Amino acid sequence: MKGAGSGININNGGLDIKAKIWLEKNGEPVFGMGRYMLLEKIGSTGSISSAAKELGYSYKKAWSFISLMEKRFGFELVRKKIGGRHGGGSALTDEAKDIMNVYKELLEKEKGFLKEYHL
Repeated sequence: MKGAGSGININNGGLDIKAKIWLEKNGEPVFGMGRYMLLEKIGSTGSISSAAKELGYSYKKAWSFISLMEKRFGFELVRKKIGGRHGGGSALTDEAKDIMNVYKELLEKEKGFLKEYHL
């Protein structure tokens, strides 16, 4: 692949194209791969604490990510059940699942774009 009018051959020139996708609201980052993975782990474990531990985050860091996302999106992403005798738990809202699906679609399109250029 040659750059437009540049004579530079990207594929044979040892150059790589890299891409990173995230969502912003009002110029502020809201959602990207790290937060996607956090929600995915909460969905599979049913626990913010377990998800944080699996990702190497502190509970406080995971909670701050969730709180910030919910504030910027303007709706709840994680339903929290306060612990008690049988422990608490967390579940993803439908809105969280929708955002995750949109993000997965964007990642697939990104992968297709890069594959199209054999990178």
